[in-house]
Amino acid sequence: MADRLTTDGVLRSGAGRAVRWRARYRAVPWWVRITLVYALARVVTTIMMQGFAAAQSANSFTGEHPSYLSFAAVWDGAWYRVIATGGYPSTLPVDAAGHVAENAWAFMPAYPFLVRGLMLLTGASFEAVAVTVSLVAGWGAALVFRRLVGRFLDAPRATFATVLLCVAPTSVMFQVAYAESMGLFLLFVALLLAVDRRWWTMLPVVLLLGMTRPTGLAFACFLALVLAVWWFRPSWVREDSRPTLRTGLPPLVVAVVSGLVGLAWPAIAWAVTGVPKAYTDTELAWRSSYVGWGELVPFSSWVEGFAWWLRFPGGWPAALAIPLGLAGIAVLVWMPAARRVGLELRLWVVAYVVYLLAVFFPQSSTWRILMPVAPLLAVVALPRSWAYRVALVVVALVLQWVWLYANWWVDGYDWTPP
Repeated sequence: MADRLTTDGVLRSGAGRAVRWRARYRAVPWWVRITLVYALARVVTTIMMQGFAAAQSANSFTGEHPSYLSFAAVWDGAWYRVIATGGYPSTLPVDAAGHVAENAWAFMPAYPFLVRGLMLLTGASFEAVAVTVSLVAGWGAALVFRRLVGRFLDAPRATFATVLLCVAPTSVMFQVAYAESMGLFLLFVALLLAVDRRWWTMLPVVLLLGMTRPTGLAFACFLALVLAVWWFRPSWVREDSRPTLRTGLPPLVVAVVSGLVGLAWPAIAWAVTGVPKAYTDTELAWRSSYVGWGELVPFSSWVEGFAWWLRFPGGWPAALAIPLGLAGIAVLVWMPAARRVGLELRLWVVAYVVYLLAVFFPQSSTWRILMPVAPLLAVVALPRSWAYRVALVVVALVLQWVWLYANWWVDGYDWTPP
């Protein structure tokens, strides 16, 4: 009897501690929890990157064993440095055959111009400012993402979806000299405003988003899909009736503005350089080393990419990843459980993937380019099993190391840019 009383007391004591721990956890504001998660994830990523930097040999970007900031500003970071310090060229560079060579016009101006302004204001180096902007924008992206998915999921699931965002294999982008952090922050703000039907507030966000990452046409397509669904099935987007002139005009205006922003950068490149296809020819320069030179034919790039990877020695896993990856996205969008996540978020994923299918050539940077489909993490976060959640985090961190090894670390003549 004494043994039983002792055991019951221990159980009651353990249960009491668990209750008190949960009470303390719930007393912590959600944004503090997300901030701690984001900070811890960045510490883990920093340790990984420091390890790679210590083993990094001299290359075209850095010397041997570079500092963290130097290592975080390689690849496209070098192009953003060119823009931040010297702007865009008025004359397009060409190769010996007369083709447009890789140049700064492939990159949107908002991020490097913001970095330039802060450099002038603070006197700090490009690397320090660029990485800091990415870190702060990534923090903002995590906070807004938690609010966004929290519109549809309960608090624990919304928090876990944000954990996955913070530890994802490509979450390295949150602390390097790339525009992805700023782009994701603006995208999540725009999606949150769309979910809340705050259309006019979206206008400046959409304008800035379209000049940070090339998503203007994709976002216009997304809003067109929302309006179409709203017209045919209002209940699917949580509406009681079809859009009227008063309710439907604002999102239509934003869609048109977003589409115009998507066309503005190619027009600006044309105006400055005098070459009508300055932007598209610049983009094609990056794929010329894979499939040679040609015209941009919508929806042909992924077929070309599949064929190229299939011919490449040992490239069959990458070739298979194209149809399997697209099938996986389709499953996450349309599976019955995904109905618990707002249709607006899934329509965004559809619009963005269609845009990528139209213009993007699948290569090593595909995983980074797919970061805007992050709202699908809300679907991945639905199961409550702790074993499932821990396994996902561990797998994500392992794949983060693999991504750093395969894409970020510069290994001799490296043709796998992130």
